[in-house]
Amino acid sequence: MTDLIALFSELRRPKMLIRAARYGLSDYRRDRDLKRLLNGANPSPTQSVPRLLNEEKQMEATRTAGDAAYSFSRHIEVLIALMAEVRLLPRAGMKA
Repeated sequence: MTDLIALFSELRRPKMLIRAARYGLSDYRRDRDLKRLLNGANPSPTQSVPRLLNEEKQMEATRTAGDAAYSFSRHIEVLIALMAEVRLLPRAGMKA
């Protein structure tokens, strides 16, 4: 789990993307949004975070390449889901 949190905390993205994602975080609904982003799947946070990290990495590569296929809104949606899912990960040292 700590590895996933460390990977997430090392992301460096433009401030505009992060601000937009933070703003949208309050409207995130896991049952609705995660299924849409992960093609109908609704996995646990430990399964969804790696998938979202991979999706975000691909989107960032598309953005930095200047590819016309880049979708700013989709990137924000993925970042919102990623931020929300990371919050749901079990923390090391916490008792269940």
